[in-house]
Amino acid sequence: MPVPCIRHATFDDEDGLGRLDRETWSTAHAVTPPPRQPYEPFFTHRSGPRDHLVAELGGRLVGYIRLGFPTELASNAHVRQIRGLAVAEEARGSGVGRALLRAAVEEARRQGARRITLRVLGHNTPARKLYESEGFVVEGVQPEEFHLGGAYVDDVLMGRFL
Repeated sequence: MPVPCIRHATFDDEDGLGRLDRETWSTAHAVTPPPRQPYEPFFTHRSGPRDHLVAELGGRLVGYIRLGFPTELASNAHVRQIRGLAVAEEARGSGVGRALLRAAVEEARRQGARRITLRVLGHNTPARKLYESEGFVVEGVQPEEFHLGGAYVDDVLMGRFL
């Protein structure tokens, strides 16, 4: 199986990331409405290329992970939060998600973080298993925090020390 190339995003990735976001949107992992068609800017003033790592296989963009701060408070600046992870359908099961997760952990360390956290929907079993296999533990659950696809879904907070 080919190894994905992980790199920092650039502004040139915006179209490909927007397309990937639209193609992978699902209530299995998203709490926001589907990205608007045909195009909604992927990068925002809160989350630009510097906040994203992307994965390529054979020169094709097949995934991304968004890393940011959980709050804007100086007292919380030692923590990073994974604020999004997507892998193209055709690349699932090939190690892309794991490679992105590991790269985000290393990037958080490089930035001087002591902890990394994330939120995952309770029904997203594949993602939860991936995070657990990489050392993340459940630190809290907000029962029925979201109503998605006709069902109430738990919001699960996971984290790990770096």
